[in-house]
Amino acid sequence: MPRPLGVSSLRILAAVRDGDAYGLEIVARTGLPSGTVYPTLGRLQRSGLLRSRWEDAALAGEEGRPRRRYYELTADGTEALARGIARIRETALQLDPRRAGETG
Repeated sequence: MPRPLGVSSLRILAAVRDGDAYGLEIVARTGLPSGTVYPTLGRLQRSGLLRSRWEDAALAGEEGRPRRRYYELTADGTEALARGIARIRETALQLDPRRAGETG
């Protein structure tokens, strides 16, 4: 059984959930340092939870910037994010027994 995803990985998956995003956009959406985001993107992609594509070089050239690599969730990534969110909600309830009757 694979190890559960950590909070940083879940934050990155959530940042990509609502549409394609490139590295610096993910850094901005999550507030995580780039030294955390970029290695994690690679691990998530190798695990099959994300896929990536390079944008067209002509578009980047027209805008006078380097090409961006865009990431998107795979079906497995969507499922992993949902499981991670459920696990964190359950953990939060366990840490605060006064909220044990609440549902998300």
